[in-house]
Amino acid sequence: MLTNVPLLIVPFIVYNIQVFLHGGIGVWENEIFSIPLIHGEAWVMKMGDLMVMLALILLFFEILKATRVGASSVIDHLLSTFVFIAYLVEFLVVKNAAHSVFFILMTIALVDVLAGFTVSIRSATRDVNVGHGGYHGEY
Repeated sequence: MLTNVPLLIVPFIVYNIQVFLHGGIGVWENEIFSIPLIHGEAWVMKMGDLMVMLALILLFFEILKATRVGASSVIDHLLSTFVFIAYLVEFLVVKNAAHSVFFILMTIALVDVLAGFTVSIRSATRDVNVGHGGYHGEY
C-alpha cells in the first residue's frame, strides 16, 4: 500500500512546512549555494530551484510507477489526482501559495496525473488486441 502513496505529496508537504513554519514565501529566494563559472558570473541555486528539481525527480519515479498494471495502479492514479486537487485548491484559496514555485509544483502534479493516465491507457491498449485475428464467425 505504501507504493501507492503519490511521491509528489512530498514537495507539497515540504512547501507548506517551509512557508507556514519558517516565515512566508520569501524562503524560496534564499540562496543555497553558488558556483563561479568560467565567464565570470556565478550560477546560484535557490531554495525554490531545489524544490522544483526535487519535484521533477519525483515525477520521473511517478511515471515509472504508472507503467505498473493491476488494480493498485487505479488507486495510485486516484491518489495522484487528489494530490493535484489539493495543490489547485491551496493555490486558489491560500495567500502563501500564490508563488511561482508553488504554481510550478502544481503544474508538475498535473503532468503526473496526465502522464499516469496516458501511460496506463497506452499500456492497456497494447494488452488488448482489437480487430486483429478476432472472431469472424457467428455464434
